[in-house]
Amino acid sequence: MARQQGVNYPKFMSGEGESDRLERQVLAVCDTAGAVVEYWGFKSILGRTWALLALRQEPLAQARVAEVLGVSRSLVNGAIIELAGYGVVRSVGAHRNAPYEAVLDVWPAVSAVLRRREWMLLESFRLALEGALDEALLDPGSRYSIVRIRLVLKMVTAIQRLLGLVIAVRRPKTVETIKEWVKGANDLLEALRGAQ
Repeated sequence: MARQQGVNYPKFMSGEGESDRLERQVLAVCDTAGAVVEYWGFKSILGRTWALLALRQEPLAQARVAEVLGVSRSLVNGAIIELAGYGVVRSVGAHRNAPYEAVLDVWPAVSAVLRRREWMLLESFRLALEGALDEALLDPGSRYSIVRIRLVLKMVTAIQRLLGLVIAVRRPKTVETIKEWVKGANDLLEALRGAQ
């Protein structure tokens, strides 16, 4: 079971009842969600907090989230503020200590991150390749292969188109949408084959 280093889990973790075993498994889920979002470059506490709220039947107050996760209330408060900013948790009530629940439709937040980070990174790569191609065309005696630059450019463009489809489509609803996905994947494979 995955464990966050330095996390002080509550006393129920030493019990052996069914409820305690489920609680341990839920905390393992929280730890894993924390590792996933940390891999994406976010703070682990964001994934851990969201996962706990997502799995609970009822909303939880920040103090209870902190108690279950074994972290400070201020850490949970910061996580809740950030998660609410992404639209993946919401307050259930208007009072100061209102509990929170997870928003299970996280696709808008995920697609926004993909658009802001991965898409822009690929766009920078594509623009740099276009610049290199322009320069290579002006210098036919260059050590750099125009054919290879074009192949890499084609590959990056195909990957970017495929990412664009992933960002734009929440759920394939029609046969045409599925055909677009397949065409994007096929274009990517063709570009990869051509680069060999």
